[in-house]
Parts: sequence; C-alpha cells; structure tokens
Amino acid sequence: MAAPAGATVVAATPAAEEARLLRLEEQAEHGGGGAWDYLCLARRLRARRPAHVLRIGLALLNNASARSGLASEQWTLYEQVAVAAMDCQRLDVAKDCIGVLSKQFPGSTRVARLEALLFEAKGEWAEAERAYAQILESNPFDQIVHKRKIAIAKAQGDMSLVVDYLNKYLELFMADHDAWRELAETYVSLQMYKQAAFCYEELILAQPTIPLYHIAYAEVLYTMGGLENLQTAKKYYASAIQLTGGKNTRALFGVCLCTSAINQLTKGRNKEEEGSELQSLAAEALLKDYKQRAPSKVPLISGMLKNMKLS
Repeated sequence: MAAPAGATVVAATPAAEEARLLRLEEQAEHGGGGAWDYLCLARRLRARRPAHVLRIGLALLNNASARSGLASEQWTLYEQVAVAAMDCQRLDVAKDCIGVLSKQFPGSTRVARLEALLFEAKGEWAEAERAYAQILESNPFDQIVHKRKIAIAKAQGDMSLVVDYLNKYLELFMADHDAWRELAETYVSLQMYKQAAFCYEELILAQPTIPLYHIAYAEVLYTMGGLENLQTAKKYYASAIQLTGGKNTRALFGVCLCTSAINQLTKGRNKEEEGSELQSLAAEALLKDYKQRAPSKVPLISGMLKNMKLS
C-alpha cells in the first residue's frame, strides 16, 4: 500500500535494521520463513554473517521450487552463497556455485572475480594474481580488482608491495579517502614517517573536520621529532581538541606531551609562544576528565603532569 501524498517516510535506523536482520535470521534458521528477505537485507546492510548466510542460502538453493520462484534473482543468490562459502572455507560449495554461474554467464567479469577470489581462498596467490591481471587487461579501472590485489599483498605480508599497489590505486582513484588512510598506516608500520605525513595532509585537505586525521598527523609529526615538527603537532592536537569540543583525551595528552618535549628542546625559553595557556588548559581538562571517568587513575595522571612540569 502506497503512503498517502505528502506523508513523511521515516527511514529505519541502523540499529533497527540490525535488529530486524537478527529477527529474520532466527526465524529463517528455525523454519519460520523469511529466508529470502533475510538474505536480501544482509546484502543491503553488507552484514558479514557468512555461516548464517551459507546455511540459509544453501537451504534455498537445494529447494528446487523455492529456487525457481526467485527467477533471475537466483543468480544473485548463487553469488552470495559462493562468497559466504569462501569465508567459511567451504571451498567445495563455492566451486559448485561459481561453476553454475560460469555456465550461465560465460565470459562475465563478475564471475571471473569470483574465480579469482576462490584462488585467494585456496591460498593460490600466483593464480589469483594472474586472474586479476587478465581482468585488468580488459578493464584497467576495475576498482574492486585493484583492491583485491592490495589484499593479496597484505595477506602475504609484503608491505612494500602493498605500498606500491596502493600508490598505483591512488593514481587512478585519488578521491578514495580510505585508501589514503590505509597507505598512511602502512607507511607508519614501515617507519616511513615523511610519506605518512604527506598522506595525512591529503586527508586533512579533503576532510578538514575529521579530528582523527588531525590526531594521526600530529602523532606522526611528534614521532618524527624536532622543534618545528613538535610545534606543528601541537597545533594539530589543538585543532582536534577544538573539533571535539575539548573532549578528546588523546588530543589532550598530545598537547601535554608536545609541550613537554618543546620545553626540553628550548630549555624553557618557549613560554611566550602564542597559545602558551593551551598546555595548562589541556592539563586541567585531563584531570577533570579522569576525576569523572577514572578517579583511581587521578594520582597517576597528576604525577605525570607534575613530572612534565605542567601542573
């Protein structure tokens, strides 16, 4: 039944959708129906529940009348069950599902991706790489395939190759903020801090109101050390405090640590710098925060701040 003209349609909240998913899951697993509704909702929410999807999906596929009732949607179900089977290491089921899809859609790029995923699930990295390379020959801008190549490199622990693939990926998809963040974190793991700092600068330029990027950039600068880097790090910790309304404990600690390190480098000659009250305000905010949330830790924090000559 259609909603009346002018009526406001209220979208379900993520929590409500999740609750509905769990209800349908329990209902479907106990023979109460709703299996297809559950599988559709799991796809829409991108819920990673492979064991449940595999059981419920296989039951539908093995029921000939239910499967035929899905018409063309049954091919989506085969794909969903294949991915869930690979997650559960039921590679025999995945192979069968992919075989059915391959016969129905010969030469399909989507099926070719599934075949490459199966190689990954088997740990046959070279075969997976070759399969992805063939797909990229026909479509060099296949974003999913580029991401899978990065995942293969990570699975093998080859972080230098991860960096190489991520840089090539960002040449094609430079607006992908998640990829910039992953590249930054990979550089940090390799102790390539200048390169990591560049990535965080790109992220801050693209999304200047996300405090996490300000904090991560400040932490990289703090790790690099040196007076200029420490002063810049302190400013970015301060911006994170401003963006979070003074409620980010990590940023408050960062200001205190930067202030202490700067004072050690300048032998206390840094008292007159702009924002000299910031460290005392940060120290006060830290103590207040710990008094409210972890009173037993207050003596520890107080002692730490005294050692840093901030209280």
